[in-house]
Amino acid sequence: MVEFNLPKNSKVKKGKTYKAKDGAKNTRRFQVYRYDEDTGENPRVDTYEVDMDSCGPMVLDALIKIKDEIDPTLTFRRSCREGVCGSCAMNVDGTNELACIKDLNEIKGDVKVYPLPHMPVLKDLVPDLTHAYAQYASVQPWVQADTPAPGKERLQSPEERAKLDGLWECVLCFCCTTSCPSYWWNSDRYLGPATLLQSFRWIADSRDENTGERLDNLEDPFRLYRCHTIMNCTNTCPKSLNPGKAIGETKKLLAQRR
Repeated sequence: MVEFNLPKNSKVKKGKTYKAKDGAKNTRRFQVYRYDEDTGENPRVDTYEVDMDSCGPMVLDALIKIKDEIDPTLTFRRSCREGVCGSCAMNVDGTNELACIKDLNEIKGDVKVYPLPHMPVLKDLVPDLTHAYAQYASVQPWVQADTPAPGKERLQSPEERAKLDGLWECVLCFCCTTSCPSYWWNSDRYLGPATLLQSFRWIADSRDENTGERLDNLEDPFRLYRCHTIMNCTNTCPKSLNPGKAIGETKKLLAQRR
């Protein structure tokens, strides 16, 4: 008989409940994951009742209101509030989202907010993305060319530039990567959808002259080929990009040169 021991502090407990102020008529409950490694306590889920008559329409608006008016200890990342920086990536109602562009009207019932799955949690809704960024750096995401640089810039035709659409818009929020079961099990070697999307962005760039070396870097049973085209990545991308297609195009290029 096989026995499994859960890691320390892996059991999520029921936390505190913060009631709305007296007189609030239009309230909504937010169940928010809380964890602080420094305390040594198990993670918990705190419940906040928020007065929606004085709250903005997005999930991030509600989290800011909770932090400003109810519980200043709540910790999360945020920056642009326009969906272009990727800072506020988190799991909302069971799907990885950018909190700043996730409309509360799209969610039925209580709003459940957790950090991105699989990643170690630094505190509350803040995941540790150190490993993901190291993988991103490993694909060398910049133009590599042996020819001397021109006086102003390396030019592209409109057709060449169009090949980058659907690739350059990635904000590295890692919603796609942390939704991928293959990445959950093989994150030590599999690069994940976000990094592979960015890798193909430079492979597809006509100004880059290092395509062969970039493909060599991916010719590995794990770095690329752990993708099984489940398409969780494409379904969850808050920018409506298609990492699965980019990965498929990379596999096609590798097959064509054999």
